[in-house]
Amino acid sequence: MELAGRVAVVTGGAGGIGAALARRFVAEGATAVVVADLNGPAAETLAAELGPSAAAVPVDVTVEAQVQDLVDQVQRRFGRIDLFCANAGITTGAGLAATADDWSRSWQVNVLAHVYAARAVLPGMLARGEGYLLQTCSAAGLLTAVGDAPYAVTKHAAVGFAEWLAVSYGDRGIRVSALCPQGVRTPLLDHGLASGHAGALITAASGAVLTPEQVADAVVAGLADERFLILPHPEVAGYARRKVADPDAWLAAMRSLRDRHG
Repeated sequence: MELAGRVAVVTGGAGGIGAALARRFVAEGATAVVVADLNGPAAETLAAELGPSAAAVPVDVTVEAQVQDLVDQVQRRFGRIDLFCANAGITTGAGLAATADDWSRSWQVNVLAHVYAARAVLPGMLARGEGYLLQTCSAAGLLTAVGDAPYAVTKHAAVGFAEWLAVSYGDRGIRVSALCPQGVRTPLLDHGLASGHAGALITAASGAVLTPEQVADAVVAGLADERFLILPHPEVAGYARRKVADPDAWLAAMRSLRDRHG
């Protein structure tokens, strides 16, 4: 997909990776970029910065009716949605101590929000015979997240759902990409580093910590190539291959990392 002339929606779009995607899509010549975020004022501020090709919609991605309303608003205003980026995500920083509410909220934001987006946007895309879904899944969805059980589990589920979408609709004009970065300089990682969380320390030690803008560069290249896996950190592919080739050795290596940083 080339972004010039396209209509794109980015959830979690007011900051971090989402804001970098919105800025880059505008720079690439998108007809419209809709910044959708739980923080409505922040979304409005970014949309105003981006100019007349941007719009803001406040949305709680865990409420299906709000996601449907977001899609309906965009389709009424701009006629269609070419690219929907389900980008919102949360961490917990907890293992077995994660509460039922932690697990529920992680499932809602990191998985069900992707389901709600697909339900809302696919009918229009299928009617036109084309469309693109970009799911922000994290390298944790291919590997794991030391010290954060809900994040590790739900990001695996997000990758699984993206795979299912690609299998189910790839022959009907729907392209799907799973964005799986490792360390990215966002408030989520910065908070983990500041608190000494083992998962954040391991992430920072395992490879380069990229800026959101560098992730956006990788996304634009991945969309142009229509790659299912978009890996801003190419080394993640090697880690995943080693995990599949020898799970026991990989698990032992992860335990060693945990012991060094935990």
